[in-house]
Amino acid sequence: MENRTVFVTGGAQGIGRAITLACLGEGANVAVLDIDGEALEALTLEAGAGDRLMSHEGANSDEAAVTTAIATTVERFGGLYGLVNNAGISRNRPVEELSLDDWLTVLATNLTGGFLCAKHAAPHLRNAKGAIVNMASTRAFMSEPGTEAYSASKGGVFGLTHALAASLAPDVRVNAISPGWIATENWQKPSRRSEPHLSAEDHAQHWSGRVGTPNDIAGMAVYLLSDLAGFITGANITIDGGMTRKMIYI
Repeated sequence: MENRTVFVTGGAQGIGRAITLACLGEGANVAVLDIDGEALEALTLEAGAGDRLMSHEGANSDEAAVTTAIATTVERFGGLYGLVNNAGISRNRPVEELSLDDWLTVLATNLTGGFLCAKHAAPHLRNAKGAIVNMASTRAFMSEPGTEAYSASKGGVFGLTHALAASLAPDVRVNAISPGWIATENWQKPSRRSEPHLSAEDHAQHWSGRVGTPNDIAGMAVYLLSDLAGFITGANITIDGGMTRKMIYI
């Protein structure tokens, strides 16, 4: 990833922060678009990446913010090789209590934002023969009660991924990652950072023997962005410690 430029949405906290740091660690330039200015400041201070890290405060669902952030990123670094559509939110509640505003807000961030970033990054990614990584979820394929907006949005990300892979081929590879249970408490901004409270039972229910960490996802994101994944496109990679393959009897 040396000297390549990657644009990461929601890259200041959680899984996005791990992806940002992993890309920086592989020598990439990284531009982060995030709505949380405090988290962006903390990331800049803690990453210690100097001019290789660029911050944009704004929402991925705001087309003006997306176009400005991508344009200034390309102007500063001379191009754009990778896009990671990571920003995501949830509004989990009983379906009878889920407001239309909450439904639309979740879809705007989790799905529409990915479309907007892909749309405006596409010309630059084509020039660079680059790659897109979209953050889906195991909730695209299995659900718990009260997750209609989140599950629907992540199912949409899965569909958007293979549609973009078709539309941008052969110049740009497009893949998705579907994380399972990932403990992100200690990957938040300092004012919200804490150690995860996980029981032995939490870990034991995974075939891997443990709950996932943001680095488990970041490693795959870097791989999918790299030339090592040059024959992978339109795919969804599930990283969940085996949970979606585990048979559960009641």
